[in-house]
Amino acid sequence: MITDSYSRRLLLKGLVAGSAGLAMGVGRAQTRLPDTVTQLVLEKASDAIEPFRVSIPQAALDDLRQRLQLTRFPDQETTPGWAQGVPLTKARALVEYWLQRYDWRKFEARINAYPQFRTRLDGLGIHFIHVRSRHPGALPLLLTHGWPGSIVEFLNVIEPLTNPTAHGGKASDAFDVVIPSQPGFGFSDKPEAAGWDMARTANAWAELMRRLGYQKWVAQGGDWGSGITHALGHLRPDGLVAAHVNWPLVFPDKLPDDPTPQEKAAIDAANDFFNNQMGYFMLQATRPQTIGYSLADSPAGLAMWIYEKFQAWSDNRGNPEDAISDEAMLDNISLYWLTNTGASSARIYWQNKGTKPGFNAGRIELPMAATIFPREIYRAPRSWAQEHWPNLFYWNEVDRGGHFAAMEQPQLFSEEMRRAFSRVR
Repeated sequence: MITDSYSRRLLLKGLVAGSAGLAMGVGRAQTRLPDTVTQLVLEKASDAIEPFRVSIPQAALDDLRQRLQLTRFPDQETTPGWAQGVPLTKARALVEYWLQRYDWRKFEARINAYPQFRTRLDGLGIHFIHVRSRHPGALPLLLTHGWPGSIVEFLNVIEPLTNPTAHGGKASDAFDVVIPSQPGFGFSDKPEAAGWDMARTANAWAELMRRLGYQKWVAQGGDWGSGITHALGHLRPDGLVAAHVNWPLVFPDKLPDDPTPQEKAAIDAANDFFNNQMGYFMLQATRPQTIGYSLADSPAGLAMWIYEKFQAWSDNRGNPEDAISDEAMLDNISLYWLTNTGASSARIYWQNKGTKPGFNAGRIELPMAATIFPREIYRAPRSWAQEHWPNLFYWNEVDRGGHFAAMEQPQLFSEEMRRAFSRVR
């Protein structure tokens, strides 16, 4: 049997040459390593908080390299630019960079420089970064990522948040940071049954903060992390005193008959999302397993599934690299690939499909704050937030940044955390 690791070109050469030619190495085809060799195996988590280090088997990196070398690209798009998705020239360039220039071990060393742990929450092993500030009285801050992001989004804000005196701030601005990987993402376990919706994850996060011994803490999130932060706002667990989001889910149930210019801009942007950008959402909300086969088998396919969102949702001048470096994007993409979480992460849409992308998380009594970045999917007006959040205590609209705020503008993001939460310390 000829394995699917052969490219079609090599396969045709082999068939023409016959079995003798194959035995002599025609086309230099390589046999793909079995999944048991390349698959990452995580130790079973317990209720204890156990140290964790990232160590990807070399066989997995060799397998990635082989798959990238054998990438089969589609034909070129029929319209210019990004209208049909990632342009072929951009796809080829990203795969070439990944294959020839990117170094996973560099990222591994970087993330392992921070204290990481795993613990079992509601039956699931959860991975998280936990960095305590050297400054006394630091405020604990829980940061939650979304899709297609990961803990990678927050790596560049750890130092400004925990060590503000080295980054333009005061000792009194310091945070302890807790950055968990969502269920089915990164080095957290993959749920084996349905039920891990935003409310369940919020409950798990509350238990995590309790287990870490924090009696007063704040939360922040964007994308699905914003949804979970809103869920924490509804839950109001012991110790949570305030929350901040960079994507307020405060759309009114009934749209205004005579919207202001700011309201009209938000409505138009939301309509554009529903009409022109919802394909990925509906696919992952209805058939995550089907798309999961492609995301698990093709690193190039996985990369473009994510790369396209970096272009669509970041504050760029036409190319995602204007806002986020190749290295950072490939750190994030490689994390998805090497943990084989394309399908399990996509299921966050399935788990929460009952909520629909309505952009309305309801009334929240917890003190809430928000920073609005100019290239967010839509920019909610402050008046909408005031209707949903009676205890709105901070609101700011900044001049740069997009959906991946912490990743795109780490210094500005960190400054916003200092300003917002200075009022609840």
